[in-house]
Amino acid sequence: MQQVAIGIDLGGTQVRAALVDEQGRILARLAEPTAALAGPDRVLTQICGLADRLLAASRTASVVGVGVSAPGPLDTVTGVATDIPTLSGFVDFPLKAELQKRFAFPVDLENDAIAAAIGEWQFGIGKGFDNLVYVTVSTGIGGGVISDGRVVRGRKGMAAHVGHMSVVPNGDLCPCGNRGCFEAYGSGPAFARRAQTRAMESRETTLGSDGSVIDSRSVFAAARNGDRLANQLVDEEAEILGRGFTSLIHIFSPDIIVMGGGLSHEFDRLQPGIQAYISQWAMPAFKDVRVMLAALDQNSGLVGAAALAFLAGKVASIDHL
Repeated sequence: MQQVAIGIDLGGTQVRAALVDEQGRILARLAEPTAALAGPDRVLTQICGLADRLLAASRTASVVGVGVSAPGPLDTVTGVATDIPTLSGFVDFPLKAELQKRFAFPVDLENDAIAAAIGEWQFGIGKGFDNLVYVTVSTGIGGGVISDGRVVRGRKGMAAHVGHMSVVPNGDLCPCGNRGCFEAYGSGPAFARRAQTRAMESRETTLGSDGSVIDSRSVFAAARNGDRLANQLVDEEAEILGRGFTSLIHIFSPDIIVMGGGLSHEFDRLQPGIQAYISQWAMPAFKDVRVMLAALDQNSGLVGAAALAFLAGKVASIDHL
């Protein structure tokens, strides 16, 4: 009988579930909008409902466990959601224990960005590497680290909140409450805010000229059409990301940096500028570290969550021996 894991990716917008085999292949997948304001019981009911529907359609599979990827902060040692800002009621909530009550299979819980790092390491662009840093650049900036062939989790399993390292002293306010964070400058919303401000100051740009909303997507579109300001903004974004990635390279000495998240869809445009910054400013021994595009795209966290169950099974087998 084929062994599979159930991967759950819990987000503020969507709850996604998938059956994933030992090669990281998604065999079946379902999703629905998250009942983000309805409280934990309703959200957990959604998770279990999706899993039940997947299993009903795949009766020949043997389930090794359930892996759950969720936004942080999460204390994955105790299985407690400390405070998930996008989900109402998830403050000091025993997420793992409550899920375990509802599932007959072992449940593992992981921060979403660490889960995505695991997915890329086990089944994506990072396969075969012992050292990598995964960075998701989207609504926020998050990360996960694999070092010496092991997942770096740190105290409470909260390692690699890379978006909240300071890059500008007393800089812009970050959603975390600090100032000058990498996320406050390099995230998608930060990029869009910068574009909106600069477009208001310029008479020589098509950005917003027709009254349309200026967001990351419209800036990249304008850049492709030759808009000078848009191209300047994209180059600046690449430099900001390059600065942050260079710091991560110096700290963790990875074989590669893996970039995922919404802005990674413009990787081809951003990568040359990011790599140029690293080549110029990284210490000599680190200049050759490459920035690479996540291979699993939006499924990095989903597949990584499922990988948790397979990894846990392997550890259990070793401990038993």
